[in-house]
Amino acid sequence: MWIWSQESPERLGARARKALLSPGNQNAICTISTLEIARLMTVGGIELSIPLGTWIERSLAELAAESLPMTHEIAAEAYALPSPFHKDPADRVLVAAARCHHLTLLTADDRILRYPAVRSQDARR
Repeated sequence: MWIWSQESPERLGARARKALLSPGNQNAICTISTLEIARLMTVGGIELSIPLGTWIERSLAELAAESLPMTHEIAAEAYALPSPFHKDPADRVLVAAARCHHLTLLTADDRILRYPAVRSQDARR
């Protein structure tokens, strides 16, 4: 949803937009998301309106978001998630980070939205 917030804000639902922009909410962006964006840019899956480094700096400031680094705790949690979860490593890290930091994960990924072991919110609503 990080990309949507900057490149396609019309795709965000009203509730998600309010959550992102509410000064009472803490926004955090996992560094694994930067890795995924860079990967998608390399394979031609996405194009950003400005260079990636500038995009990251501006979008973190606009969202008043902190960077959430990959830690040993998050890495271990990613492969110790309760109940079955799919194999995508980036999604596992996002879920683990949300669990470790007691955050709600804003996503449009139906697999994550159905996963009962993490608090999530549908970004399309």
